[in-house]
Amino acid sequence: MKKYFLLYAKGIAMGAADVVPGVSGGTVAFITGIYDELLRSISSIPVALGLLLRGRIVDAWKAANATFLLVLLLGIMTSVLSLARLITYLLVEQPIPVWSFFFGLVLVSSHLVVREIQRWNWARGVSLVLGAAFAYWITVAVPLQLGNDPLSLFFAGAIAICAMILPGVSGSFILVLLGLYSFVLTAVKGLDISVLLIFASGCLVGIVSFAGVLRWLLARWRDLTLAFLTGLMIGSLNKIWPWKETLTWRTDSHGAQMPLLQTNLWPEHFAKVSGQDPQLLLAIALAITGVVLVLGLEWLAGRSPQNAVDNP
Repeated sequence: MKKYFLLYAKGIAMGAADVVPGVSGGTVAFITGIYDELLRSISSIPVALGLLLRGRIVDAWKAANATFLLVLLLGIMTSVLSLARLITYLLVEQPIPVWSFFFGLVLVSSHLVVREIQRWNWARGVSLVLGAAFAYWITVAVPLQLGNDPLSLFFAGAIAICAMILPGVSGSFILVLLGLYSFVLTAVKGLDISVLLIFASGCLVGIVSFAGVLRWLLARWRDLTLAFLTGLMIGSLNKIWPWKETLTWRTDSHGAQMPLLQTNLWPEHFAKVSGQDPQLLLAIALAITGVVLVLGLEWLAGRSPQNAVDNP
């Protein structure tokens, strides 16, 4: 029971991260030591379905590592359904402390990933730079505006869920770029079953397909892939920098004004531009809290630098 409770708690942490545009649940999975098992379990779902269709229920359950997936999914859903309102409220009312906490979390997570790369060469360096450039480009990309028709929702679910299992790339932010973040979050809050079923179907197709590819990359080119994942985390820091100036706004599904394009500022400049308290000491304290939390999660997971992502 202790093992499953800890796994459930990790699911809650992943769900909380996935709600925030700019933070990845994949980062949480990585730092808590379940990333490799998560990819292995998800990529085994097609095999498990084949066994299930042949009536081999027990074998199918074992093949998909279904207990692991269900406990983790329960934690994620608990977090999404219970914390969605709280996190969105805090992001509006206390953005600097919240973003500072996540900045510290992602920063130390990138350190944990990069130290697991066994040998550096020019190819791994290029991979890291490409990952950072890709993540940075995502954070500054101009959002699209997809419709909320079933095909668009299915497509958005398939794309966003792939980002959610990539450390450093936020599935929520992908939804922002697709213009569907507010619509999907409103459906979650209001339990709009028809919307959620279509979106979840896209998520299922996307995650099963992508998990297998990512697991294969980790098995074949582990260091190269880890370097790219590290780059993703580093590049994503641009999105979660706490002090920003909003350049343009968008109107959400409730008619409220939400930031669309933003630029980063130093705390001193932020105070001059906005006339607000940059809350520098509180921001530093919460960033350190994020660092300590990540190191604590790594210690609880009993991970060592060498075996955090084993070859499948």
